[in-house]
Amino acid sequence: MCSDVGAEHPRFLFLHDPGTEEAGAQWFEPDGVLSATAANVLFLEHGYDRTSLARVAERAGVSKATLFKQFPTKAELFEAMVLAAAGSPDGAFEDPTSGDFSAGLIGLGLAYVELLNRPGMTDLIRAVIAESSRFPELRERVFDFGTLPLFAAVRCCFVTASAEGTAVVDDPDTASAQFLGMISTVVFWPRLIHGGWSLSDAEMRRVVDEAVLTVVARYGSRTGG
Repeated sequence: MCSDVGAEHPRFLFLHDPGTEEAGAQWFEPDGVLSATAANVLFLEHGYDRTSLARVAERAGVSKATLFKQFPTKAELFEAMVLAAAGSPDGAFEDPTSGDFSAGLIGLGLAYVELLNRPGMTDLIRAVIAESSRFPELRERVFDFGTLPLFAAVRCCFVTASAEGTAVVDDPDTASAQFLGMISTVVFWPRLIHGGWSLSDAEMRRVVDEAVLTVVARYGSRTGG
C-alpha cells in the first residue's frame, strides 16, 4: 500500500492537496458525474467555445443552479471532465501484487492500455491539445502521461518493490514515466497522427510485456527477482 503516494509531488496536487479535496469530492457526486459525462459529449461534439454551462445542465438533466454550484465556470467543468476521464471506472486502480514486481507491472500496463483505448480518449486528448493555451496547468497535469490515478499506482508499484527488495528504484517518478511512455508511444500517440492506426489485442499485450521486461532489466533486483 502507498497511502502517501504523490504527497510531496506537485503532479499529484489535484488528487492529494487538502485545499482541493472538497472540489475533487464534488466531481464524484451523482450530479457531478452526470455533468462531467454530459460535458464530455458536448465539448467533443461542439468544442469549448460553443458549449455553454446551460447546455451542459440541460444535457445532464440537472438544474443550472446545481451545475453552477459544483462548477462555477466552464473552465472548471472542462478541467473536471478531462481529469475524471483519466481515472479508473471504479475510482481506484488495484494495488500491485506484493512480492511480484513483474506481475504488478503487467497488471498496471494492461490497465493503462485499457484506459488509452477507451472510446473518445483520442478525441479528448485532441481537445486538450486544442485548448492547452487556455489551461496551462491542466495541460501539465494531463500530459504527465495523462493518467494521474494510474501514474500514482505505477509509482506505488516501484516504491513497494524497492521496499521489498525486488527492485532498486531511486527515482520512482522517472521510472513510472519511462514505463508508461514505452506503452503510450506505441499504443496511443500514433493514433493522433494516423487515423487508421490500430493494434490487435496480442500486439498490445506484447507492447506491455516488452515494457515490463525492459523495466525489470533496468530496475529489478538481481537477488529479489
